[in-house]
Amino acid sequence: MPPLLDKPIGQADTRLVLAVDLGTSGCKCALVSLDGAVLAWAFRAVKLHVQGSLAEQEPQDWWSAFIDSAGEILGADAGLRSRVVAVCCSTQTEGTVCVDRNGQAIGRALTWLDSRGAAAMARRVRGRGLSIEGYGPIKLWRWLRLTGGAPSLSGRDSAGHMAYLRDEEPERYERTHKFLNVLDYLNLRLSGRFCATQDSTVTSWVTNNRDPHRIRYDASLIRMLGIDAAKLPEIVHSTDVLGPLLPGVAQALGLAPKTVVVAGAVDNSAVAVGAAVGDFETHLYLGTSSWLGAHVPFMKTDVRHKIAAVPSAVDGRYLAMALQSTAGANLSFLRDRILYHPDELASDEEHPAVYEVLNRIAARVPPGARGLIYTPWLLGERTPVDDPRLRAGLLNMSLEHTREDIFRAFLEGVALNTRWMLEPFARLLGRNAGTITAVGGGAQSDVWCQIMADVTGQPIRQLENPIQTNAIGATFIAGVGMGALSFADLGHLRRTRAVYEPSSALRRLYGDQFETFKEVRTRLAPLYHRINAPQGAAA
Repeated sequence: MPPLLDKPIGQADTRLVLAVDLGTSGCKCALVSLDGAVLAWAFRAVKLHVQGSLAEQEPQDWWSAFIDSAGEILGADAGLRSRVVAVCCSTQTEGTVCVDRNGQAIGRALTWLDSRGAAAMARRVRGRGLSIEGYGPIKLWRWLRLTGGAPSLSGRDSAGHMAYLRDEEPERYERTHKFLNVLDYLNLRLSGRFCATQDSTVTSWVTNNRDPHRIRYDASLIRMLGIDAAKLPEIVHSTDVLGPLLPGVAQALGLAPKTVVVAGAVDNSAVAVGAAVGDFETHLYLGTSSWLGAHVPFMKTDVRHKIAAVPSAVDGRYLAMALQSTAGANLSFLRDRILYHPDELASDEEHPAVYEVLNRIAARVPPGARGLIYTPWLLGERTPVDDPRLRAGLLNMSLEHTREDIFRAFLEGVALNTRWMLEPFARLLGRNAGTITAVGGGAQSDVWCQIMADVTGQPIRQLENPIQTNAIGATFIAGVGMGALSFADLGHLRRTRAVYEPSSALRRLYGDQFETFKEVRTRLAPLYHRINAPQGAAA
């Protein structure tokens, strides 16, 4: 099917952006034109070190993956290389890197999967008496009023990481000159500047976000977190030009010394720019994790369901977000741990051959997976409940079920969880989400897009190149930063491959399955809380 353009694209600009998409699985670099066309890309995997609540990565591994993948696409064509005018990054968020005054990383980075800060955050958020879902009322009110959200009780965000380091690793804390998010660290290596973007600093929960044009640190919130304000980097806008590439980096990549570094954005902000930048236009990211997002003109929080509208890459706009802990990670788990031996597979998950086969298999199974239900909570859940003790499971399995049924159930389970998130998300928007733009690696699957439409009851728009949306969003941010584009232009540049309409014939089937899905969580949550309670803790 040829790509459809929402509106005609004007005359192409020959300049290119080296767009960096650093996720949990690895680093992808792409050469992207300012109208969003991806001319070349390469990927390098990065190891994740996991043990219990620890989930770390080596910052040097990120940098090596960047240099290798960028070198592959830049070295292949000198003509393309000569057209690169900017470097702009999109990265995983809620990661924390400790760096010294020379910009050297001190130890491994804590990733968004690292929950060692749970106990440290619990001590900081609770009050002396009455508690609201674990938070002291006055503290919660202050966070909500100033930031639009609050630290996660799971300890997986930047606030939890810094609290953990302050309490449990005092020597590393004292040596730390600045705490940087993943994006901030790459920008430091590219430009030499210690800084954070207005969206990368959000989950430190120490900024006053009430004026979306001027995000700034708040002394009272910093005191509540209990860290030294001097260890926080300056805040810049996503579209700010940080300066030229450091000479050594430019030389290593073969780029012109005048090539600029634009601050960029964390993954959810960059995806939103690449997918649907207009107010209230909703997108669904399907990667290792998943989220629903939409730009809105207001700061708003749904405390009960853990949804917040926080600063975005678009100046003057907030990004409403509902986060699902694991989406594509369920499929990787099924592929690597159950269906196949690792030796049978390519290590690079960006090669989707195995997933294409599994998708074809799933398409042969009738909707509803013959009564099999999967709950996709491999790492607990965040929205609409923040419950790290929930776990994944297959229910109602019999001898009649096959591997094909199981894979279909995995796809439907993530879709059911998305519908669960969508209900409170639509209420926060104050309207029906309408057509949802699907992006990320999972959105390459025609089968999954149709399942998403049928289960949620919403039309699903599949972009022409959904796996590249982060890189395209980073390119658009660079274009705005350089003055070549405006955010108002971006809706005209979006390329649509297909729109999947929900089947009315399946409305009752998936409605009943959805009610069962929610009941499973209600009934099993007490059991999960007991068997997954930390040793020595009450259930």
